[in-house]
Amino acid sequence: MELDDLDIKILALLGRRGRMTWAELAGQLGLSAPATADRVKRLEERGLITGYSALLDAEALGLTLTAFIAVTLDQPRHREGFLAQVNATAEILECHHVTGDDDYLLKVRCCHTRALEALITHRLKATEGVVKTRTLIVLSTVKETQVPPLEHLHKP
Repeated sequence: MELDDLDIKILALLGRRGRMTWAELAGQLGLSAPATADRVKRLEERGLITGYSALLDAEALGLTLTAFIAVTLDQPRHREGFLAQVNATAEILECHHVTGDDDYLLKVRCCHTRALEALITHRLKATEGVVKTRTLIVLSTVKETQVPPLEHLHKP
């Protein structure tokens, strides 16, 4: 993947503020708005920019409880049903297939502990093949971002 410094700068700027106008972005890059739009379009076509969305404040929306749930399946044949349940559950924000004693690590947002209990009991543990869950409730969050690091893209 060959990226020049302008491409990397575009990714960094849009990663921090995806609603920049072409004129604002162009001003920071020292390009014209049409040239900037062309570069962004190429980054989209290459799959480096996959979409744009608003970042919502979960706590302001009443989702004040964040938890991580480790899930263990008894057999790999239950993976498809489990993943279907994950994809159908709005409270599950992230699902990662992991190494170690557990099979998956889920990041969830709920409004309170009763909602978390219902999610674990009635959705996760009720899913065929789920033999164990282990839950960690987040007390506070120091850092949370959707912008991946880009430093490794700079040429030495």
